[in-house]
Amino acid sequence: MEARTIHHLGVAVADLDEALGTYERLFGAELEHRATVRDQGIEAAAVLVGSGRVELLSPLEADTPVGRFLASRGAGMHHVAFEVEDIRAALDSLRRDGAELVDEEPREGMFGLQVAFVHPDSVHGVLAEVVAHG
Repeated sequence: MEARTIHHLGVAVADLDEALGTYERLFGAELEHRATVRDQGIEAAAVLVGSGRVELLSPLEADTPVGRFLASRGAGMHHVAFEVEDIRAALDSLRRDGAELVDEEPREGMFGLQVAFVHPDSVHGVLAEVVAHG
């Protein structure tokens, strides 16, 4: 699989509004998009920091992937998202190369992107996400 770029860094936070204020105040971040993604159990805000993007993730409930992450690890880096041209080809390539996939099939994420996750055990302890436009 060949990534085109790092699309965003995902950061788990307990209070989305507080985190937005912090990123705006400390780094001059600009809110790009805010949405609730019910099938992932999150409210998320994408903020632009210079030419980069950070996605702040807050759980809708404690028993969600981000809720469990916060309970076990606390706030902090949650995942790195890599943008690819063709998400299905990327998943096939990752599978062939021995990566353990969290998502065997892509699903809809923020911005209308197709997304899929790669298990942290396959990426030296970091949850990885691959994303592609429609």
